Amino acid sequence: MELILWRHAEAEAGEPDLGRKLTGKGEKQARRMAEWLHAHLPDSTRILVSPATRAQQTARALAEVGHRKLRTVEALSPGAGPTELLAAVDWPDARAPIVVVGHQPTLGWVVSQLLGGGPPSWAIKKGAVWWLQSRTRDSETQVVLRAVVNPDLL
Repeated sequence: MELILWRHAEAEAGEPDLGRKLTGKGEKQARRMAEWLHAHLPDSTRILVSPATRAQQTARALAEVGHRKLRTVEALSPGAGPTELLAAVDWPDARAPIVVVGHQPTLGWVVSQLLGGGPPSWAIKKGAVWWLQSRTRDSETQVVLRAVVNPDLL
């Protein structure tokens, strides 16, 4: 299984939290990352998105570039735990690659849990992607870090 964790791009400050929108910089970050992802993702990739406006806007950039459908998943809301996220994506058993557009610290907790031995939560920059893959070698399930991409480097 391939799991692509995409933190929403830069968003405005303010309340209510779920209604915060992307800034101009955030829109550019989302667009650049969406173009990169589109060039690297297989057509079978599913996109699961937090209901927060900033996550929806980030994911919409990929939907527009790649003509892909989004699915909003409540378990990806701000404050969700890593267990809920991993259950929502059926880790490690899902057959198709999955892009999750979500939030810190949840995404960082997932990275820490899957890669093991790291800090309690990895810091994931706004708009960045962490691409993980599960595989089985010698009857052991392993997690491979395939890529970490920051939108400011694209």
